[in-house]
Amino acid sequence: MAERTKRVQSEPGGKEQPAAGEASVIAQLAALKEMTVGELKAKWEAIFATSAPNNSRSYLELRLAYRIQELSLGGASRETRRMLDLLADEIDGKIARKAIITDGRNPVTGTRLLREWDGAEHTVTVMQDGFDWKGQKYKSLSAVARAITGTQWNGYRFFGLREAARDPR
Repeated sequence: MAERTKRVQSEPGGKEQPAAGEASVIAQLAALKEMTVGELKAKWEAIFATSAPNNSRSYLELRLAYRIQELSLGGASRETRRMLDLLADEIDGKIARKAIITDGRNPVTGTRLLREWDGAEHTVTVMQDGFDWKGQKYKSLSAVARAITGTQWNGYRFFGLREAARDPR
């Protein structure tokens, strides 16, 4: 996020003071504490161009304080907003986890991974949204490795998918 104001200025004595833009924001935030609910609602209408959603003083103060800072100092980056939207959709059940977290180490869908452990050969099939082992679906290779061994493993290491260390020569 690009900063729009200088954060601090040093006084000759070495004390740091807020820059002019930031001092204005601090003054506006302090003023919110002194306002009545009616004044907060009027401020809401001025900033958001819509009527306040409720009479909750704490809600109005929090949202107004965030918006004042956002307008003066800049808001969240595009990537941060995108990630927050994806997380909100996941909570609402609108998308699957795979849309949020993708790992480039995952093999192509349909790939079968073979691993011998404790005298038995285990086959795991890579699916679009997880991994299948013995007809059961798992979210990660680490979860499959844990089911096979009964202990915590890095799934990529267990199935031999980690990149080989480079030769320092």
